[in-house]
Formats: sequence, structure tokens, C-alpha cells
Amino acid sequence: MTKPKFVLAGIFPPLTTPFAADMSVDLAALSSNVQKYNRVGLAGYVVVGSTGESVYLREDEKIRIWGTVRQATEGEKVLIAGTGCEATAETIALTRRAAELGYHVALVRTPAYFKPQMSDAALERHFLLVADASPIPVLIYSVPQFTGLPVSAALVARLAQHSNIIGIKESSGNVQLVADIIGRVPASFQVLVGSATTLYPSMALGACGAVLAVACALPELCVELYQAARSGEHERARELQRRLHVPTVALTSRFGIAGLKYAMDQRGYAGGPPRPPLLPLDQEARAEITRIVGAATSSE
Repeated sequence: MTKPKFVLAGIFPPLTTPFAADMSVDLAALSSNVQKYNRVGLAGYVVVGSTGESVYLREDEKIRIWGTVRQATEGEKVLIAGTGCEATAETIALTRRAAELGYHVALVRTPAYFKPQMSDAALERHFLLVADASPIPVLIYSVPQFTGLPVSAALVARLAQHSNIIGIKESSGNVQLVADIIGRVPASFQVLVGSATTLYPSMALGACGAVLAVACALPELCVELYQAARSGEHERARELQRRLHVPTVALTSRFGIAGLKYAMDQRGYAGGPPRPPLLPLDQEARAEITRIVGAATSSE
């Protein structure tokens, strides 16, 4: 059996979830964001991932979000549904539902609650069972900064042999690990990175693209960097990589989703507050993000 033919090259923003004043999901605001993103040159969207506050969403909310984004998406964009849950059976059920809604690929994170028991053997069985049952291709999601569980290159190499596991989103920011994975997997296996600070060096090693939270606020800059790296404009790519560094660190590791959403507000997207227990930003943080976003976009 040959691998499904979904090309994951390019920049994919992991869409944020807008909330109304009563903290319900604001589907109209989400649709408006997608309509704006449609015009930017993005390869597609990751929907209900970490940046979408997936762990704070009920199943019915996830399904409505998937449907809203699917309806608002234009063109030949690849739609990736974040379907990973703690239980294998629940992951399979959600993956099948995403497929019914027209999603092309499932992004499946590592289960992590019983972390001491989540050995490579347990993770391998989880991903294989999901891949066996999934009607759409599966993308491994390694995000150790949230789960505490890195996915080793050796495990990725074994999973890459499955015909329905087509790639990985590797979010550790470890360029050496990216190189190790690329050196072990078949050429058809697609490696995306989840760290904007390492996009250019990762692409130089063979990564095909990225899922970048900062692209929710600065999509044009991320797309420009990807295109420069892909076309071999190395000096331009290095310049853009340096320019992206400060906003990436601020809007992801420093201020988190609340900071990213506030930056989106500054750029004309619907960001809004995060869902509790995440805290909103204080005035000092808002002022700093306004300054950082202004500096990053001053030459646009």
C-alpha cells in the first residue's frame, strides 16, 4: 500500500479559538479569521490543536469548530484536524468524525496523563491503532513542552513504515532531532516543525514546512520566510528568521496563547481572551506586545 498523497509543504497556522464574552465559542469570529487567512498564501490550517486550546474544548465544540473552518476555507488548502486525546478509542472516534467533516489529515498528539507508563511501546501501539482505524492519514504530534514526552527518532522511524502515517509535527525546537528523524525516515515521510525560531535551519535539513503559532498573528512574515528558504534565497531567509525571532519567543513561550491572541487583535484578527484557567494579559504585557508586533510589521 502506498502512502496517501497529501503534500504538507508550506505554512500552517494552528488556528486559535475565539471566545465570546460568556466564554462560548465565537464561530462567526472564527469564520472571519479564516476568510482573512485565505488571502495570505498559507498552505492550510490546523484546527483544534494546542494553540486552539483543544484541551479546554468539549467534543461538541470541536465538531462545530471543524465544520465552521471547513465551510470558510477556500482554495486547495489542506485541512488538518487535531484529534488526539488521552484514550486511544476516543482519538479514533474523533478522527473518524473529522474525516466525515471533510478533513484531510489527523494530527495526533502523544497521550501523556499517565506519563511514567507512556513508554515507546505504549506510544507505538497507540499511533498504530489510530492509523489502522483512521480513514484519513495521520500526522504524529510531538510537543514535549506541553506533554513532557518527546517522541524519539527511533520511534518515528518505526511508525513511518505504516502506510497511513505520513509525517510528524516536531515541536521541540531541537534541530538535531529534526535532522536525526529526517535521516531515518523514507523520503516520502513529511517532517513539519512547530518552532518558528528553527524554521530556516530545519528546512535546510529537509523539513517540508511548519505549523507555527506565530503565523496566526504574522502569517505574511512566516510565508515569506518559508518561500525564501524554499527558493534558496539564503540571505533573505536568514534576515527573515532573525526578524521573526523576537515575536515568536514573546507570543509563544513568554506570553503564551493570551499573548498570541492579543497580537492577533493588533493585526485585525479576532483574538480575544483565552479560556480559563489561562489568565488574560496585564497592561504591561499588552504594551510590550503592541511594541513587538509594531516592530515586526514596520516594513510591511
